[in-house]
Amino acid sequence: MRQLAPGVWISEQIGPEQLGSLKSQGFRAVIDLRPDNEVAGQPPASAMSTAAAGQGLAFDYIPVSHGDVPAGAVEALGRNLAQGQKPVLLYCRSGRRAARAWALAEASRPGGLQTASILEAVHAAGQDAADLADQIAARVAARPDTH
Repeated sequence: MRQLAPGVWISEQIGPEQLGSLKSQGFRAVIDLRPDNEVAGQPPASAMSTAAAGQGLAFDYIPVSHGDVPAGAVEALGRNLAQGQKPVLLYCRSGRRAARAWALAEASRPGGLQTASILEAVHAAGQDAADLADQIAARVAARPDTH
């Protein structure tokens, strides 16, 4: 697990058996960004949701396929993160899509980090979003003025 921002962590694929450990580490929520049936043997979101509920963890499923992160997924992730269920773990196969979706959601958040800080946070978490720099900057520029 790598931290992106206060209360927001990413990781590669996890399984139901790891949710108890997350709960004991203080996590309050888990968000699955990996589409079901991407590979054989991957735990489906329904199994993860049931296991998360059994641990008292909030769970959300926001599938993001390889390639561009859809605007709807960015908006759904932003809404979820705004609810304040933190610390939260975002996961996918390797953590890459989770980091990239967070970067775009953070760029859209009123009062969120600036472009360079978002890119640095992703890099510090072991991922890369340099190819999204223009999209991130455009989202930052389009945020409502929070002054």
